[in-house]
Amino acid sequence: MDRKIEIISTLKELIAEGGNITVSASYMSVSTISKGQFNGWRNKILIYLGTLNNIPEEVINSIKSQRAQHPQDIEAVKSQLNTLIQSIEQGFIDCINPSESRIDSDTILENLFNRFHKVARQLRTRHDRRATLDISDEYDVQDLLHALLLINFDDVRPEEWTPSYAGGASRMDFLLKNERTVIEVKKTRSSMTSKDLGEQLIVDIEKYQMHPDCEKLYCFVYDPEGLLGNPIGIKNDLENAHKDFLKVFIKPE
Repeated sequence: MDRKIEIISTLKELIAEGGNITVSASYMSVSTISKGQFNGWRNKILIYLGTLNNIPEEVINSIKSQRAQHPQDIEAVKSQLNTLIQSIEQGFIDCINPSESRIDSDTILENLFNRFHKVARQLRTRHDRRATLDISDEYDVQDLLHALLLINFDDVRPEEWTPSYAGGASRMDFLLKNERTVIEVKKTRSSMTSKDLGEQLIVDIEKYQMHPDCEKLYCFVYDPEGLLGNPIGIKNDLENAHKDFLKVFIKPE
C-alpha cells in the first residue's frame, strides 16, 4: 500500500474509533463522555501523529487541549483529523519522513522497542496532572505495547495459546499473525535476578520454537530502574545461541 494512502487510512480508522466512546446523559440531560475512553483514544492519536513528519503544532495542541467532558470534545478531535486528512490529500502537508520507504516489520519493532521508554515517560507528563498510564508492572508494559503495535500491524493477537510444553499449554504475550512473529514481554523487578530472567527466556525460546506460526521471536525486557547488571551479556548469550530466530531488546540501555 502507498505510504500516503496508508497514513490517511489510519487517520480515518482513528476517527471511527471516536464513535465508540460511551456518551451518557447526566444532570439536566447534559451529555457527558467516558473520560477514560476519551483519554485512551486521544493518547493513541497523539502517539501516532508523533510518528509522522510536518504535523502542524496547532493540530497537536488543539487535540491535547480537549478536556474529555462533552461529546463536542470528540467532535473537535475528529474535525482536526479530518482537516489534516484533507491537507495530506491535497498535498499541503507532506507527513512522510524524507528517508522513509515502506519499512519492514523488523525495523518497525526495533524502533518501537528503542522508543518505548520515551513514550512511557512522556505519558506521565499530562496537563493539570491528569490521570495517565503509569508503568508499574508487566501488565502495564503489555497494555502500552499493544496500543503501539496496532499503529503499524493489522493482526495483533494478545495471549495466544502455545502448543503443549512440559506437560501443559501456556500463553504467549503477542502474536503478529501475518508477520509470523511472537513478542514476549518482561519487566524487571527487585526480586528478579539476571539468572532468573535468563532462565525464563530460555524456557520461552524452547516453547515458541514449537509454535507453527512463530518464525521469529522478539523478547522485549523493560528495565526502567536499570536492575540488570549485565544486560548486554544476557542479550549476546541468548542471541548467539539462537541466531536467525531470536532478537532480545533490554531497554532503556
